[in-house]
Amino acid sequence: MKTAISLAALSAAITATPVLAAPGAPVRVSDDLTIDPIVDARLRWESVDQPGADRDADAVTLRVRAGAEVKLNNLLLLAEGEGVLALADGYNAFPFANGTSGQYRPARSVVPDPETVGLNRLQIAYKVKGTGVTVGRQRINLDDQRWVGSVGWRQDEQTFDAVRGEARIGPVALDATWSWDQRTIFGSESGPRQSYDGNFFFGGAELKAGPLALKGFAYLLDYDDPLQVASSSKTYGARATGAFPLGKSAKLDLTASYARQSDWKTTAKDYAADYIAGEAGLTVGGLRLAGGYEKLGADNGFALQTPLATLHKFNGTADVFLTTPAQGLQDAYASATYKLGDFGALKSVAANVTWHQFDSDVGNIEYGSEWDAQVTFRLSQFAVLAKYARYDAVSLPATGDVEKFWLSLEIAY
Repeated sequence: MKTAISLAALSAAITATPVLAAPGAPVRVSDDLTIDPIVDARLRWESVDQPGADRDADAVTLRVRAGAEVKLNNLLLLAEGEGVLALADGYNAFPFANGTSGQYRPARSVVPDPETVGLNRLQIAYKVKGTGVTVGRQRINLDDQRWVGSVGWRQDEQTFDAVRGEARIGPVALDATWSWDQRTIFGSESGPRQSYDGNFFFGGAELKAGPLALKGFAYLLDYDDPLQVASSSKTYGARATGAFPLGKSAKLDLTASYARQSDWKTTAKDYAADYIAGEAGLTVGGLRLAGGYEKLGADNGFALQTPLATLHKFNGTADVFLTTPAQGLQDAYASATYKLGDFGALKSVAANVTWHQFDSDVGNIEYGSEWDAQVTFRLSQFAVLAKYARYDAVSLPATGDVEKFWLSLEIAY
């Protein structure tokens, strides 16, 4: 019954007339001072079916963010609050035991969108032509978010209490961050897992040379928090991207990356594992075909991990591999994306289908395969998404197959 009511609510919301005005430019108070209001809302239904575990779930959640960015010449102050409300709570909000919250429901599958309220961002920045510093609680997305990201897919995003410096010197871009607190996606009701403290350094230097961009990076994670101290690690690597036109309507894009991760400042692990990734994409008109490979290596019984990443973007949207198995992970995938354009009231219609084959790095284990598909479009001022994922297990996870479906709409000002 809750699912039926939730679907009806989503349908009504999609067809309703927006009550907010169209987004506009920041409010100009004077020649030097502007105020840019922030209003962002997302309503989402997420359904999980795990036949082998008999732990299905249905979650309907509403996320609202509100705040403002004040700009005085090159000085910026941003404050933003966030709240998440569960309209249908037939799901387990936490992938860990949490006896202090009624949102821990181990008889259900996990949908990590707990009810929460709190301060999402509070930062002050000074920037001139891409060079400057940002201090405070902030959103950080680096490159493709494989190593550091805001986990924007979840309702309560990940932010960092940090100092970040950025500089542009001709074709070179420098980026360095020191963070002392990782604010997790689990929110105000998650007890000690609301945030993890430590000393985290993210550094990168990128050189743009024609159609190529070459970058070296370092991620040093030193957790003080007892719950995460075993995740301390040091990672050094390089990344190259390029886009090459092939005539008037075709383009070839290439991405390659290599990194080496090892234990750091912890006695819980002793390992050194490789990260390898590559992707090639061909775009002709509105169609993009792509294929790629990613390896998260394993060594001495431990696997390479990326605890600060936007993990939903990688290794299948069913989220089976949020933690890399101890034997490592190899992900071979192919995708097709087509931008269909406008159809009456539906604007910017696009569709994507992706297939993954998952295997171990060591031990010659076939984990399983996955199909992902999604359709996105704009309807009036709403961004609408329908998404599906099916993971067919061979040897992972122990609970067997996983099937998920999402329907969401979002509006931002």
